[in-house]
Amino acid sequence: MAAAQAVEEMRRRVVLGEFGVRNVHTTDFPGNYSGYDDAWDQDRFEKNFRVDVVHMDENSLEFDMVGIDAAIANAFRRILLAEVPTMAVEKVLVYNNTSIVQDEILAHRLGLIPIHADPRLFEYRNQGDEEGTEIDTLQFRLQVRCTRNPHAAKDSSDPNELYVNHKVYTRHMTWVPLGNQADLFPEGTIRPVHDDILIAQLRPGQEIDLLMHCVKGIGKDHAKFSPVATASYRLLPDITLLEPVEGDAAEELSRCFSPGVIEVQEIQGTKVARVASPRLDTSSREVFRNETLKKVVRLARVRNHYIFSVESTGVLPPDVLVSEAIKVLMGKCRRFLDELDAVQMD
Repeated sequence: MAAAQAVEEMRRRVVLGEFGVRNVHTTDFPGNYSGYDDAWDQDRFEKNFRVDVVHMDENSLEFDMVGIDAAIANAFRRILLAEVPTMAVEKVLVYNNTSIVQDEILAHRLGLIPIHADPRLFEYRNQGDEEGTEIDTLQFRLQVRCTRNPHAAKDSSDPNELYVNHKVYTRHMTWVPLGNQADLFPEGTIRPVHDDILIAQLRPGQEIDLLMHCVKGIGKDHAKFSPVATASYRLLPDITLLEPVEGDAAEELSRCFSPGVIEVQEIQGTKVARVASPRLDTSSREVFRNETLKKVVRLARVRNHYIFSVESTGVLPPDVLVSEAIKVLMGKCRRFLDELDAVQMD
């Protein structure tokens, strides 16, 4: 019985110890365990696989993906980071820049500004094309000149009062439609995601005048095309109390974990600890610093339960980014199957 439990733990849990982590590698491949049928079965996969959305707002999404291997989970993460396309500034035509920011640094800063434009409505620009068209390019103009404020108080030292346009923000970027883009996109839909990103600071007489070309690209080519601020996952924590923890020890145990993980209940006048929400645990392993409590707690993580956190830069909603990542992965699978078919035909 004990041996069966040890095998099941090895297959299903990643165990966190005081000085290391056990059962890190996936071992449930065909033929590895006697008495287990680990061959791929589509019906079993469809029965066990599920996606649960835990939280979603305008720019962030948290969801659980259950019943998959780490390789698939990591594929989703990497595709979200590097292979879902967006629009970003690729070329900057500088007509005049008398600010203290060099042209190259200014162009780099402009490239990192997220652009609110649906990349699915555009095509990739052909390599070698110098002039963009309405189907593959967005054009923005930035023209700002700093002047003195004639109405400022003589004894004022506040730049916000002394100068006009001394701070260049993304709100100063003006979309210049190409071809029939004005008819296709309503006013206000093509713009920087945030209008309060500081680009540069000027002083009277200094000016920035430039034209930007935005193209479609992926984060694998340059980080400016990445559609997410962060995309990460972690395994669902699993906390087990090996014996009852009561009295002052219960209070001490709750302080060893993140708030909300361990709940202290009063049952018949006695304080008793119970695991309330292991999901909130950060796996700090603080409990292992207590010589008494570390013997009554087992810390683990569920091997096939992934908690995904996706934070969009605002270019597209996070749920759309996840669906686009799935489409990219499906396309990779189709290409792989096509390659296999081609090899078999040869």
